[in-house]
Amino acid sequence: MHTPSLAGLRVIELGTMLAAPFAAHILSQLGAEVIKVEPPRGDPTRALVRGGPSGTFIAYSHGKKSVCLDLSTPDGHAAFCKLLGSADALVHNLAPKAARKLKLTREDCEAINPRLIYCHIRGYAAGPQEDDLASNPVAEAATGVMEGNVINGRPSRLGPSYHDQFAGAYAVIGILSSLLKAKEGRPPEPVEVGLYETGLHVASRDLVGVQLKTQLLGRPEREPHGEFSMPGYGAYLTSDGRWMYLLMLTDGHWMKFCQAMDLPQAHDESLAQLRNRKKASEQVEEIVKAAIGALTFEQASSQLQAAGVGSTEVLPLERVLEAPQARHPGKLRDVQYRGLAFQVPEFPRLGAARDVPTQPPAELGAHTMEVLLAAGVTPRDCDKLVTSGAAAVAEPQSFAWAAVRQ
Repeated sequence: MHTPSLAGLRVIELGTMLAAPFAAHILSQLGAEVIKVEPPRGDPTRALVRGGPSGTFIAYSHGKKSVCLDLSTPDGHAAFCKLLGSADALVHNLAPKAARKLKLTREDCEAINPRLIYCHIRGYAAGPQEDDLASNPVAEAATGVMEGNVINGRPSRLGPSYHDQFAGAYAVIGILSSLLKAKEGRPPEPVEVGLYETGLHVASRDLVGVQLKTQLLGRPEREPHGEFSMPGYGAYLTSDGRWMYLLMLTDGHWMKFCQAMDLPQAHDESLAQLRNRKKASEQVEEIVKAAIGALTFEQASSQLQAAGVGSTEVLPLERVLEAPQARHPGKLRDVQYRGLAFQVPEFPRLGAARDVPTQPPAELGAHTMEVLLAAGVTPRDCDKLVTSGAAAVAEPQSFAWAAVRQ
């Protein structure tokens, strides 16, 4: 087994739902020891699906240790500070006001551990809205994404919480950058990532594009969304009722498609260039729709693959992991939890699966005693923390999945 790149790094995760847990998940998959500190009720994702953990918790909390502390109590807070003194990095997504109330601001934490890399994922970074709350869909709404995703006449969120996950990934980049500086003997640099600022950065292409059109045309004209701006680039129904998504970005793609489908347009110079196909987009869409609709999925797929045309089936979630590419060694990690077996997509890095051993998601408080004792809290004080409710340890059968499944 290879030595993981972040082996020996201790990360404290103080997060809920997705952004901070996702960042800590990546660090864990790079080999860091991640200690997930949770309140007595646990991360909300532990109780989102029929009385038990959701896919979010299982997918992004396997391999972490769980410590249960009530930070609102003096003893629980003191124990957390003791733990913080042994850490290399802290990743949290507390609201700014909550961080101040719990005395866990950057200044507070750096006073406890000057070498700590402090990472705060928040709704908004510095600015007039820095104390405002934001969530993934709020970031979508504020940065132009939601306005372009209208369902039944109403602006709607995309579905997956991509902005949370992007923010988590950006946080990891910041932490790794700070680690490089620390290796050079420089003080650790704090990391601050806002969901709003993440949304701005992700939307850079579109935000700059509308400025370009405004200056060239004198009006804020926007590019249509991907499949509508590229005729033939989208989903089309085969004769056996399966949706096929075509990759049709370039003139070369168009020519290969026409040849694969044995279409007369393969010799039609009027449609050979993208700018002309855009002008005749309705005609092109009808050509592609008819060509795909005349074949079964297997027939179309075979002909397109032979011609080098990119395509795939539009799959429902329950079939995604059946694909040969998904099942290739190193793509999935087998995770066991409460008698159930899961195949969790692997962190997309060559060799990741063999670098970090699989550990099932920890029960709430499963490592409370172990971690606190290692951090220097005495056995007597650990017992007092549990007795007072300032800390908790794992309880068998703490949720009712089994009862619900019967």
